[in-house]
Amino acid sequence: MTQAPARDDQDLRYTVAGIRAGISPILERLHETAAEREAERDYAFAEVRALAGQRITLTGIAAEDGGAGGTVRDVADLIIAIARADSNVAQALRSSFLTANQVAGRPDLPHRAVTLRRLQEGGLFAGTTNERSGGASGSVNTTIRRDGEDYLVNGEKYYSTGGLYADWFTGSAKADDGTVLGFTVPVDREGVQRLDDFDAVGQRLTASGTTRLDGVRVGADEVVVRDNSQLDSPWLGSFAQLYLAAVEAGIAASALDDAAWFAREKARPIKHSSASRSTEDPYVRETVGQIAARAHAARSVVLVAAEAIEHTRGLSGAEAREVGAAASVTVAQTGVIAIESALRAAELLFDVAGGSITNRALGLDRHWRNARTVANHNPRQWKAAVAGAYHLTGEEPPTSGLF
Repeated sequence: MTQAPARDDQDLRYTVAGIRAGISPILERLHETAAEREAERDYAFAEVRALAGQRITLTGIAAEDGGAGGTVRDVADLIIAIARADSNVAQALRSSFLTANQVAGRPDLPHRAVTLRRLQEGGLFAGTTNERSGGASGSVNTTIRRDGEDYLVNGEKYYSTGGLYADWFTGSAKADDGTVLGFTVPVDREGVQRLDDFDAVGQRLTASGTTRLDGVRVGADEVVVRDNSQLDSPWLGSFAQLYLAAVEAGIAASALDDAAWFAREKARPIKHSSASRSTEDPYVRETVGQIAARAHAARSVVLVAAEAIEHTRGLSGAEAREVGAAASVTVAQTGVIAIESALRAAELLFDVAGGSITNRALGLDRHWRNARTVANHNPRQWKAAVAGAYHLTGEEPPTSGLF
């Protein structure tokens, strides 16, 4: 009997609803094992690869481009869902979703067709410009020099979020003339070394450690000049910041899940409570309601900001700049609310019970630690101040990539 030929991935048609249905059992596994894996520093390699197999990053890419369709709101909603299951995994996928967002929103993106094909194949990306080699913040000391028809890259990058999960690494390097170039290479390219040395109080399994680049050979077709100053709307960092806010919203939702679970399954009313069960205690109910309000606020502002970014698509000229600046401010305001909501939800979690809820084996402190670590990526004081300046004077946000 002749076996039917395997169906090529390019023939598959992914949809937003289909991807969400396909990842549902994967997210359940992530949620059930998150605390234990963090305690044992056990990376979710199988689950992340399974998510990639469902082509999650095709969400938000137009169907006519071979994507799953959908909007930036659909993407943000997906990120919240992943972060609700395990915020480490959501954070580790950030570079992959950022890459997909560039494909979705920029028809002029260099090497767009190649990048789209990699996403369609389920490829995952890691990337960073960050270094710990001294100098001013944002300075690039990694070097890129011509070597025949190719280039050689030498240096060290840190905060390589998702590095251990990725198939591709994107970084930046400085040429002899001072020009900063971007490059993308497969992670198994000779000279690329990924280290598991990320040691923050939270988000411990995001694989955000060091990537060493020791004489990495990079082809001319793997290099681009990084210059956003010529874009009509230079606030390309808006989606990256929205992503962080979505992770915070997922953390708040996860804190709500654990608060409700503990109150239902584990907690006992305090001795002088008027209730016979914790779920009937008025103060437990009030506390869970407060957590739910924070989770709702975080989710709501993230989805509104996603719509603001969606409205920037397809614009040009002065209109693109005006709408882009407004969207950037909306995202900055969203970051403030999402951060504070997640931190407060994670703190209130411990008010639904007594001493037993603090047992280390439960790992419930990870919600606060994770929210705090995500918040430290870009200070919310700056976000609030930039939003205030915009509303007071019309001053545009910085174009540093952090807005």
